[in-house]
Amino acid sequence: MTDTVRHIEPAADVLAAFDWELARSWLATPPGDRLNIAFEAVDRHADGPRADTVAMRFLSAAGPPIERTYRQLRDDTDRFAAALGGVGLPRGARVATLLGRVPQLYVAALGALKYGAVYCPLFAAFGPEPVRDRLTLGEVAVLVTTAEAYARKVAPFRDQMPALTTVLVVDAPAPAGTVSWDAALAGAPRRPAGVAPTAPGDAALLHFTSGTTGRPKGALHVHEAVVAHHATAALALDLRPGDVYWCTADPGWVTGTSYGIVGPLTRGVTVVVDAGDFEARRWYEILAEQRVRVWYTAPTAIRMLMRAGDDLPKEYDLSALRHVASVGEPLNAEAVRWGERAIGLPIHDTWWQTETGAIMVANLPGVPIRPGSMGRPMPAVEAAVLERDENGVRLVDGHIRVVTDPEAVGELALRPGWPSMFREYIGDPARYAACFVDGWYLSGDLARRDADGYLWFVGRGDDVIKSAGHLVGPFEVESVLMEHPAVVEAGVIGTPDPLAGEVVKAFVTLRTGYQPDERLRRELIAFGRRRLGALAPRQIAFDQNLPHTRSGKVMRRLLKARELGMPEGDLSTVEAAP
Repeated sequence: MTDTVRHIEPAADVLAAFDWELARSWLATPPGDRLNIAFEAVDRHADGPRADTVAMRFLSAAGPPIERTYRQLRDDTDRFAAALGGVGLPRGARVATLLGRVPQLYVAALGALKYGAVYCPLFAAFGPEPVRDRLTLGEVAVLVTTAEAYARKVAPFRDQMPALTTVLVVDAPAPAGTVSWDAALAGAPRRPAGVAPTAPGDAALLHFTSGTTGRPKGALHVHEAVVAHHATAALALDLRPGDVYWCTADPGWVTGTSYGIVGPLTRGVTVVVDAGDFEARRWYEILAEQRVRVWYTAPTAIRMLMRAGDDLPKEYDLSALRHVASVGEPLNAEAVRWGERAIGLPIHDTWWQTETGAIMVANLPGVPIRPGSMGRPMPAVEAAVLERDENGVRLVDGHIRVVTDPEAVGELALRPGWPSMFREYIGDPARYAACFVDGWYLSGDLARRDADGYLWFVGRGDDVIKSAGHLVGPFEVESVLMEHPAVVEAGVIGTPDPLAGEVVKAFVTLRTGYQPDERLRRELIAFGRRRLGALAPRQIAFDQNLPHTRSGKVMRRLLKARELGMPEGDLSTVEAAP
């Protein structure tokens, strides 16, 4: 097999001609009844000119980098696939990882896909109950984790999970009831059969996502998702063969799989993986020393870098950077402008969800950015803003109506049919069916679409504040407050009011050097009124530790629950306090 990856310039002619059939032709496997994500990510390169290119470079403060070429990664994943065969795992069974950013996670992910199993990442910082819930709901058969995580988070519930037949631990000693990773792989020969003959519609990835209440949702994706991963990595992230690329998303989340593993490896790049925690100076050192060309990060991280100041990045040579993009929550306009000012590049926002599996809306390379906008739909993605009332999407004679006023707010929806679309919520067909109405996938996000087709995030459907006849989008208020020089981050909620129904309250995190006093509170309220009029917050609270999800989003519903003394609901995805 020869390497067939080529550079795809996201130019106007390519975008105009793009469809999913064309994207399918960019893969190495000829169109037909066979397709495997791991082959496209690893094996396609292993016998070609990129065989000895570094596929992954693992950074750690504990020692020198660990590097694996595409050829070595193929051999490692072959051995893991053989180990799965050695424990008698049926094809289509589920393999989960409960690990941090260590090489074994990436080998397990790709090896499971190569074997024909379904790969399920779990966030390493989950507590025992979230781990138990996901392993049980997912009917996970094989778990790869650490000895400490097993003893604390799995062993107490092991007898409640009959599907869990094998636990591989990556460190020593292996507790009773588990198998050593090293021993399992050492005794596993390379499989002569190679990659499993999976079909495009075969199950491949299981990602859990939590709503505001209720049990986690397990969104199932298929091998055909790699068509979208590969194409969007080229068109939205501008990944070119030979690039050095850094995605800062944790591998326990969908971004860490779609664009931390699959998409970039299919493009033949070198993926940088950093095991350390966030620290502004360290991050700039990585960008400079690794000569990172493309950087995909989150608004929370960008705001933390902004808090560290504009002068710090000037101490580092960031000239290798070509493209910077953001994901995880909407990127406010000030962060886009900060990118241009501090690192010399604007930051391109992207929008997608666990359920969509890949980028659906983006500010593409080479296309003018409108700061604060999510961008425009990817080519071949049909998006619309649908009319909505207080009960949800509005139906007229059983049909959805599309918003025509460019300033009107509605629900962002997508026409089904893209390759990475989730195919079910496992064990919950009714919940899955409710996501689709009149030929549209309902995202649950509220947005508006301007006259030029740019989409602007307003908020989650259950976040919107109804105040004195106005529908107030929290993100719009947060973005304006963050333009004040004192504010680095904000979270906005509605609190009950006997006259207005709800009034807007903002929780703000201040930059270093500003004091949370009454003078600044009045100044921020006045600033908001000048910019937002009737939509401005009436109340301001100072909070240097806003609650975030593990993927970086400010948890407005948790702010509201705490403010009103309500039950806090599912806290399994809450980031630990610093």
